[in-house]
Amino acid sequence: MKFLIISNAPTLLKDGKYYGYGPYAREMNIWAKNKEVAICSPYEYREKLLLDEFNFDIKAFKLYPFSINGYKNLFKSLIIVPVNMFVIFKAMLWANHIHLRCPGNVGLLGGLIQILFPSKSKTAKYAGNWDPESKQPVSYNIQKWILSNTFLTKNMKVLVYGEWPNQTKNILPFFTATYAQNEIINIPRKQIASQTRLIFVGALTKGKQPMLSIKVAHHLLKKGYDVRLDIYGEGNMRYEMENYIASHQLDDKVILHGNVDKELVKKAFQVSHFLIFISKSEGWPKVVAEAMFWNCLPITSKVSCVPYMLGDNTRGKVVASSVESVLEALEGYLSNHQLYVSHIKNAEVWSRAYTLEKFELEIEKLVYV
Repeated sequence: MKFLIISNAPTLLKDGKYYGYGPYAREMNIWAKNKEVAICSPYEYREKLLLDEFNFDIKAFKLYPFSINGYKNLFKSLIIVPVNMFVIFKAMLWANHIHLRCPGNVGLLGGLIQILFPSKSKTAKYAGNWDPESKQPVSYNIQKWILSNTFLTKNMKVLVYGEWPNQTKNILPFFTATYAQNEIINIPRKQIASQTRLIFVGALTKGKQPMLSIKVAHHLLKKGYDVRLDIYGEGNMRYEMENYIASHQLDDKVILHGNVDKELVKKAFQVSHFLIFISKSEGWPKVVAEAMFWNCLPITSKVSCVPYMLGDNTRGKVVASSVESVLEALEGYLSNHQLYVSHIKNAEVWSRAYTLEKFELEIEKLVYV
């Protein structure tokens, strides 16, 4: 099978091998198994990324990065977009199966051009928030409309996170996975009577609100709780966070680890009691499912399919985006160990149903029909 991936995510050549953003590359290694693969994407990127290697040979259809923000970028895009559309069209001619990654600028172009190939087998992974009630950029709403319009979009299964009412027949609730069946181990029941260990995993950016996690830990310490917060990730808020930690003498209680190997993050989940993750925008927040897998209870924001993942607050707590709301949820658990243990067990059972083996099996059903 000639399997085509169309994605905004850059494909980077280094020392004769192709790499991509870690979680994306690892997922594509599953989608691409036993197939002849082409990737239609930008092949350059200036920012630093946490990279993983693609473990398959790649036929490259190279796109030019573009943006429509600002007059200068808009003018450049008038030249770049037609070129990119021609490259995407050529790539689709080559393919037996078209796999579209949305949302994004490239996803929008791919969504338009796939209309010209109604008979080809197609899948689309919408990795953003599919919630019909959520506020989305105009370009995202256009992509959602194209993908769910069964008159324009033929022979495509659109994978979305969460179950939403009044969807067209080609919209399928889906999931993602991080861990294999053979990684499952018994985690000793965690006690929260002594030190409470909190963890944040994600980009240190305004959208992920890592400062809120630090302020929560600070408030708990001032209330007399013995708390430690471990933060994994990098981003442009690191300097601000370092200043807050230093100015409030939190160096031994709030630790910034930066980007680390996924095995270290896995071990950190295994010894942590709570994940504090108050993100403003998500699709399927893998970090929430990963925490649950290792008996680390998530305290997280009401975004995308999170309420579904947390089983209406039976596998953790959905909270408002405020220090006070997070504190209320945490103190509720800290004062009721039986509730904590019950929710930990619920979270473990639910999350461990979504293994890499199940993920691979479901992908095969989608591609080979």
